[in-house]
Amino acid sequence: MIADFFLDISIAAQCLSIIGSGKEIRRYPVSTAKNGAGEQRGSECTPIGWHSVRAKIGSGQQINSVFKGRRPTGEIYSTELGELYPQRDWILTRILWLGGLEPGKNRYGNVDTCWRYIYIHGTSDEAMIGSPASHGCIRMKNIDMLELFESVETGVKVYIHE
Repeated sequence: MIADFFLDISIAAQCLSIIGSGKEIRRYPVSTAKNGAGEQRGSECTPIGWHSVRAKIGSGQQINSVFKGRRPTGEIYSTELGELYPQRDWILTRILWLGGLEPGKNRYGNVDTCWRYIYIHGTSDEAMIGSPASHGCIRMKNIDMLELFESVETGVKVYIHE
């Protein structure tokens, strides 16, 4: 399954590339799961294979807007807010919610990317971008997340590989 325009996420290189007409258009550093690649629910791993962006969430929100349950909380992330809630897995700025496209691998049952709530999203921990540190999602710098969000449409294909 090769699309003319898609996102390519390399776990090994910790980068997300926008690919168009067989060429890299733009590359961003990311942070994937600290537990590595895997599809199993509860594994806190980043699922591999073909996915698509099933929903774009957060249009019009400020940079560093906080999301919980895919809804803006009304908070804007700051160091002080982070210190108040040190255990929170901060989902900031925008969300691209992924859905798996490969039945039995990353779609349906205990391997379903969508129902594992795997996103591409902004993070409070930008210092860890470039190193595996997430709970399964693909984390990006907030300014990069804004740019990526405006560059893609719902339904765009996403290929995640080791």
